[in-house]
Amino acid sequence: MKLLIRTNPRATTRLRLAAFVAVPVLALSVACGGGDDSAGGTKKDDAIADVPQAPAESAKKDGKSPGGQAAGKSEFYDAQMKYVQCMRAKGGYKDFPDPRLSGHLDWDKINEIGARPGANAGIKGGKGGVCVDELQAAMAAEPKRDQQKDYESMLAHAKCMRDNGVSKFTNPTMSGGIAQPGGDPNPASTSIDSNSPAYKQAREACRTKLLDGLDGMQ
Repeated sequence: MKLLIRTNPRATTRLRLAAFVAVPVLALSVACGGGDDSAGGTKKDDAIADVPQAPAESAKKDGKSPGGQAAGKSEFYDAQMKYVQCMRAKGGYKDFPDPRLSGHLDWDKINEIGARPGANAGIKGGKGGVCVDELQAAMAAEPKRDQQKDYESMLAHAKCMRDNGVSKFTNPTMSGGIAQPGGDPNPASTSIDSNSPAYKQAREACRTKLLDGLDGMQ
């Protein structure tokens, strides 16, 4: 994923994962702190932008066995487990949850941990960034995603968040064929209060808009 690092308390702190690792993967953003977002804001264009379609996957396996896709998922799961183990042993989160069977992290459980007082700062990459290498390796091992579908999923989620009262929630973008998450308009100086009841209610209402693997992204 840009990193394709994703938190909360739903911020899993909406700071872009790019802040932790400089790799060409989906950016993860984290919303934290901030003030009341109940006030109105300038709404972004809700229409799906004219972005290039991601190239279709070839039916040909390029010499790989029919089990190649399953093998890729297994590699991704194993890499995520190494990251999880690091988070438990060195990252400061002894109860960091196992990844789902798909290999993606369980952000519902991670966000619950991050919501604890003082726990959110290292929820991505561990306290002091001690598990960033493992996180980067896990993101690199993720099977190729359909960026167009990811973009449309995050766009639907962003619109849903605004419709449910989080007026400042920005749309995702496409950059170099990679879907970049939306969320807080300025992650370095957050203006969306992810701890507010209104934000949490919107997150719950819009959670089904995000595809597996995107739920910690924006």
